[in-house]
Amino acid sequence: MKRLSLVAIAALASACASTGAVPKPFPTPGSSAPSAPAAPRVKKGVDGYALVGTALALRGIPYRNGGTDPTGFDCSGFTQYVFAQYGIALAREVREQFKQGKKIGSNDLAPGDLIFFSTTEPGPSHVGIAVGGDEFVHAPSSTGVVRVERLGSSYWAPRYLGARRVD
Repeated sequence: MKRLSLVAIAALASACASTGAVPKPFPTPGSSAPSAPAAPRVKKGVDGYALVGTALALRGIPYRNGGTDPTGFDCSGFTQYVFAQYGIALAREVREQFKQGKKIGSNDLAPGDLIFFSTTEPGPSHVGIAVGGDEFVHAPSSTGVVRVERLGSSYWAPRYLGARRVD
């Protein structure tokens, strides 16, 4: 029993540290060293990772049209509430939030950036918060709850409109 527990702990501990990456060979004389991986993009001003942590802690809260607090959120009420926890005032409406901060390209997304979509009408009609990688957190439609989704999904990718960095 004790041995089985040790094996299970060792397996779990090793899984946590693994990235699944295949190591690159060491440079040999006459070859160039592999380039260093790009540094992760980090927001200036507010700690994007802390902001994302706050947003993720709200997962499961139901959508509520006009909602701006943890009893229920609509998409812009959710982003407004999360940013307010860090002393950043966002406008109430999606279209107004789309005008705030600095426009950034999709290749420059950092945790905590606002991500906008055109869903129900032309122009910005939905907003979420970049988590990192290909994920964002948002308060979706009236049948949903605050949740994480993939930016590259077949639903969200064609509706992506742009991103803004608000510090």
